[in-house]
Amino acid sequence: MRTLLFSTLILAAGSLQAASSLELNERGYFSMPGLDVTVFADIYPDGHQTGVTVIQHGERTAANGDLRLETSPGQWSPVPTGVGDAQVDEKNQRISQTLAYPDESKNRKGFNPIIYPDLKFTYKVHVEPLEGSSFKISVDLQQPLPDEWIGKVGFNFELFPGDLFGKSYLMGDSSGIFTQQPNGPMLEHQGEWLAEPLATGKFLVVAPEADAQRLQIEQRKGGELELWDGRTNHNNGWFIVRSLIPAGASRNAIEWVVTPSVIDDWQYQPVIQVSQLGYGVSLTKTAVIEQDASDTKASKVQLLKLGADGPQTVDEATPEPWGSFLRYHYLRYDFTAIREPGMYQIAYRGQKSQPFKIGEDVYSRHAWQPTLEYYLPVQMCHMRVNEKYRVWHDKCHHDDALMAPVDYNHIDGYISGPETLTKFQPGQPVPGLNKGGWHDAGDYDLRVESQIGTTWLLAMMVEEFGLNYDATSIDQEKQVVEIHQPDGKNDALQQIEHGLLTVLGGYENLGRLYRGIIVPTKRQYVMLGDAAAQTDNLVYHPSLKPGEARDGRSGTPDDRWVFTEQNPNRELDVAAGLAAASRVMRDYNPELSQRALEAAEAIYTGAFAKSDKTATRAFALAELIIATGKQAYIDALTSMQADIVADIDNSAWPIGRVMTAIDNPEFIKAINSAVVEQQQRVQAQAAETPYGVPYKPHIWGAGWGIQDFGVKQYFVHKSWPDIASSDIYVNALNFVLGVHPGNNTSSFASGVGSKSALVAYGVNRADWSFIPGGVISGTALIRPDLPELKVWPFFWQQTEYVMGGGATNYMFLALAVEALERGNSAKAD
Repeated sequence: MRTLLFSTLILAAGSLQAASSLELNERGYFSMPGLDVTVFADIYPDGHQTGVTVIQHGERTAANGDLRLETSPGQWSPVPTGVGDAQVDEKNQRISQTLAYPDESKNRKGFNPIIYPDLKFTYKVHVEPLEGSSFKISVDLQQPLPDEWIGKVGFNFELFPGDLFGKSYLMGDSSGIFTQQPNGPMLEHQGEWLAEPLATGKFLVVAPEADAQRLQIEQRKGGELELWDGRTNHNNGWFIVRSLIPAGASRNAIEWVVTPSVIDDWQYQPVIQVSQLGYGVSLTKTAVIEQDASDTKASKVQLLKLGADGPQTVDEATPEPWGSFLRYHYLRYDFTAIREPGMYQIAYRGQKSQPFKIGEDVYSRHAWQPTLEYYLPVQMCHMRVNEKYRVWHDKCHHDDALMAPVDYNHIDGYISGPETLTKFQPGQPVPGLNKGGWHDAGDYDLRVESQIGTTWLLAMMVEEFGLNYDATSIDQEKQVVEIHQPDGKNDALQQIEHGLLTVLGGYENLGRLYRGIIVPTKRQYVMLGDAAAQTDNLVYHPSLKPGEARDGRSGTPDDRWVFTEQNPNRELDVAAGLAAASRVMRDYNPELSQRALEAAEAIYTGAFAKSDKTATRAFALAELIIATGKQAYIDALTSMQADIVADIDNSAWPIGRVMTAIDNPEFIKAINSAVVEQQQRVQAQAAETPYGVPYKPHIWGAGWGIQDFGVKQYFVHKSWPDIASSDIYVNALNFVLGVHPGNNTSSFASGVGSKSALVAYGVNRADWSFIPGGVISGTALIRPDLPELKVWPFFWQQTEYVMGGGATNYMFLALAVEALERGNSAKAD
């Protein structure tokens, strides 16, 4: 597959010449106004991102065009390996990619039970433009398929369902509607149950009624086209157009002509990108306008204040051109001078943004609160979570946990070595793991880094901003949570307690930290709905038969497994989090506080010398210095001076808070000088995008990384306010709240702002729903240059919630910007 440096994404978009038919552009894909066709430019087939891809009028409508061994592949299905980069033939206007089966990296114990030892073949996919918007796809096999694989291998082309529901299709004498849900009748096909094909024939028309997304596919060579609904065996499937490789075929085994509809003179319409929540009175306020690459004209912007008589223009200006980024041209409108509290909109070329607020109290309600009121309680493991009439989930995972097998590679990436590293044998119940913890993401596992990361961030919110908020009852004895029923206790401290219960429960019973706790089977792993249904809540005992239960034990081996690992860097992160939590818990739960500090110091002692990460060492030492004030920790930190200076980009943020405790002029001078250079690099990175933050996503959307970047910049700014700007973390928050690339300007924080992510990859995603206060991964990059945030619940790389780096990083940023606004207002008074 092609490897693209990020620098190639920032080409001069204006230099791309408009064409009346598809032709290769300087970015290595076929393009014309209203249509782009990329060929194996992306790297993620499991996420429906690679192969032959069609982008119509700025929207990705079809993707993953490639040979597949299954009619409707899933997340762990075999995929081919790219053999070298795609070959871009500019002279003959052709792109070709060589691929081979199998991908040996997927054939690992515990990871993929489907192995094809007798099927090894190499092939090429070619794409070349024809007249107008048509292009040809052809497939050449190195040699014909073995007879036993005829009828099993075919070329799949996936159609994105979210934009097709309610649209029609035509194929020969068949026609129909793309339905919201998959329907039967069912047939057994290659060992699994699928819905019968929607249609078969030689010529398919997709969405004939919609000029913006009509697509024609003609089968020139190979068997008939088949239209399948890939959602019957995988909830996250797409509609699939497929044709099988004929017996004896090699050259031109498949040949399609694809003709996407293109609207004449189409141009990407400007998108107004604003914070969907709003802006503080004293803070920088910048809207970003995203336009077509060929549209470099700046029209007037109007700022409208909303009143009883409707919108009134309070400012009019010409936005400043920023330049080219990704595939678009950008403008920026700065309205920082507007300080009058109220509700506003921005108008540009006849379009209006969603309404947003300007005020000193913009973050004081409906901002970070949903994360603490909803998301954290809903994610709590081992509890029943009620919200008045609603039960989010019942008591769950009380059979935690069995010691994981050795030498095992779990489907979700947990890996065990040749020993359990504990006194427990594989399959043996480990006590003390059925308390505390938050379900990690859109699934139900507990990762130690997300547990301690969430705990640390909450502790920081208490220390930094005095977070004290009570909207929830949390009863650890009865293991019941009641949302919107205060109990007179600080919710943040109760949540920190919940995190400590799982981390310390693992450490004190295993004699070490757990790596993670997760269900053993794929069927359990993909389960959606009530967490209480994932296991029977009874500890497994091998003497009982499957389904048998006696004396609180069960013969059903559905208990989650606990994995361990040797990872001193992760251990130091946990030591840091435990030290921080011990400080804020001293008055609330002194006994738990003492246990946390003792564990932090013991873990630090065992891991420090083994760690190879300077920033992680500095993080642990800084938290222990604040927690204990011990000179030994201060001496250890100052002895790392050369390493910290060399790694200042990663090490500045954790040590800033302890600089006042250090009486070492040489150390202080060296660090201060290094921070000056570090902040120059930060400013340079922020200036690479029109958003004032770095945007360099890999697979997942960049939201989590930008939030983490913003939190760390907060600590650098607090410690070195004359060197580090607060604008960076303000921009990071605004990015999450709507000032981000692409035409979907929703706030990544569900339920926050005028428009937000209301279809998200949480545990309730099959209902096309959301959890208030959850924060999605955000706008992803479809390589090489398309920012994308679709309304689709099954894109983990765009709409997944996670603990630690997701919702609580956002919550911290919102509190940080609220404190900044409050401080600025106090100075003004």
